[in-house]
Amino acid sequence: MSAHTVGRLRRALDDSVQANRTDEEGLAPPERDARVRSLDAQARAFLERGRPVISVDTKKKELVGDCKNGGRTRRPAGDPVRVRVHDFPSQAAGKAVPYGVYDVGGDRGFVNVGTGHDTPDFAVGRIRPWWAQEGGDRYPGADALPVCADGGGSNSARSRLWKLRLQELADALRLPITVCHPPPGTSTWNKSA
Repeated sequence: MSAHTVGRLRRALDDSVQANRTDEEGLAPPERDARVRSLDAQARAFLERGRPVISVDTKKKELVGDCKNGGRTRRPAGDPVRVRVHDFPSQAAGKAVPYGVYDVGGDRGFVNVGTGHDTPDFAVGRIRPWWAQEGGDRYPGADALPVCADGGGSNSARSRLWKLRLQELADALRLPITVCHPPPGTSTWNKSA
């Protein structure tokens, strides 16, 4: 068939090429709501006692260099930033890896950016500067540090290195660190996400 004939048939059928639409949640497992409520109650108990609760997550990684991105900047008319037509990771100067620490009680975000890979060493290494620059001053009487983290990547509940590095941080800060991993599919409601 010719393109003309296909176009005529499509118009007659009133159809068009469309992408999937992600709006079907499906049913949540019944225990998920109870788990989220339990984690929320624990966080509220810490906050009511003036204790810290933080939520951590790695944000979208970006190529470093003259690479195209979707952002816009205010510049003189007719003087756009010149970038490459194609973004190949091999041509980039590296990757910027933003890691967010959200202080739930202070309603305050702390983002630091590293280069390289999102590893457990990197993730725990991003919590240290938050404590040194903000957390320790804001919560001088802290007797524990609850950390909410998704269950994947550098924060994985199965990562022994993540747990080891958190224990080393707990020893250095002289604070017990408790980690909670909200159920899969609930990151939409995670304050740091």
